[in-house]
Amino acid sequence: MRKLSYYIALTLDGFIAAPDGSYDFYPLSEEFVGFLAADFPETLPTAARRALGVDEAPNRRYDTVVMGRGTYDPAFKEGITSPYAHLRQIVFSRSLGESPDPAVEVVSGDPVPYVRALKQEEGADIYLCGGADLAGQLIDEIDELVIKSYPVVAGAGIPLFRAEFTPRSFVPTDSRSFENGTVVTTYTRKR
Repeated sequence: MRKLSYYIALTLDGFIAAPDGSYDFYPLSEEFVGFLAADFPETLPTAARRALGVDEAPNRRYDTVVMGRGTYDPAFKEGITSPYAHLRQIVFSRSLGESPDPAVEVVSGDPVPYVRALKQEEGADIYLCGGADLAGQLIDEIDELVIKSYPVVAGAGIPLFRAEFTPRSFVPTDSRSFENGTVVTTYTRKR
């Protein structure tokens, strides 16, 4: 069975983005970007892959990306209708209507049964790109968290999950630190 992996950037105080949805405050370094390009190339948007010279790199972990409308919108507003052209792209939205791009599937219904069906398909794992609302709806389907924890305190913003208080346990299975203070930790759901 395929895993659903929530791969996300996070501030020290638990936010994935600013209140307005922006995320350009995360500090990047050459070392860290090199790690992302080598170990998680498919999580880079197509334009970033091209800019880093890894547009032909094979997908290492994921072949499908799922995201909410708020995650899709920044690229869409810039005229980019297929932000992850190297992946199967699924956007969950009750308001988007028809897909603006044949390479992007828009799903307006409940994401839980849809993702359960995706997990039963053959293929690599599924990359949950965001955001907090979709992650909150899919929290019981998430098998793995890959948290890029940046040395930043935001004070306010969009949380990692928007969900009711129901604790779930995960076990750390891998961790890597970088000179810029970023730590990437992988957690597996404790079943």
